[in-house]
Amino acid sequence: MRDVLGWLVALQAAIHGAVADHIQAFAGSGDWLTLLAVLPMGVLFGAAHGLTPGHNKMVLASYVLGDHVPALRASLIALVLTAVHVGSAVLIAMGASFLVSRTITNAGQAPLLETTSRILLVVIGLWLVLRAVLGRPHVHGEGLGFAVVAGLIPCPLTLFVMVLAMSHGVPEAGLVFATAMLAGVGLVLITVALVASFGGQALARSLARHGASAAHAARGLEVVAGVALIAMAGHQLIG
Repeated sequence: MRDVLGWLVALQAAIHGAVADHIQAFAGSGDWLTLLAVLPMGVLFGAAHGLTPGHNKMVLASYVLGDHVPALRASLIALVLTAVHVGSAVLIAMGASFLVSRTITNAGQAPLLETTSRILLVVIGLWLVLRAVLGRPHVHGEGLGFAVVAGLIPCPLTLFVMVLAMSHGVPEAGLVFATAMLAGVGLVLITVALVASFGGQALARSLARHGASAAHAARGLEVVAGVALIAMAGHQLIG
């Protein structure tokens, strides 16, 4: 596992350097072919970046599993989470740079947004547990609210490239990269969401075969998911 993570980090570093070279080349020549050549690389970069630790993959899987979200809706939640994750980095780079940390250890991060996201995730976890215990019905659209909350943590690599592109006077180059990044990260998170969705359905059927009612099985999964969200977000807040 360590070798795989090392390979992914090395791949990110290589693609990151190549993207920076393409941005500098585009800034010098204005040739859109130079810029468009980075699109496949950006998608690959996004996918590799999405596979590394972070990006709320476990949070997403826990929510989809516990809330027994169907596959299509789970994919939409993952896509919205990705769009907010990447889009927030673009917006910060273009007009809200005051949110970005300037310290060496936290460079490229937005502590205020990250803390807000994690506090709200704890609230969502508590809500899942409370809803399961009280037997309350699901609220339409709450999955998209979860996606926005979980995605509030901006993508630091997109933020870096946007700032780099703007420093060279070519923000459009950063936007092209962000679009490719969104596609790559989105593919990974949608896959995670689908695996959790189908896995949750299979688990519910297995519990039902062993005598547990569908309602009790669903509530049990919801409690587990809520506790997992609280634990993960709380650990990040404390850490």
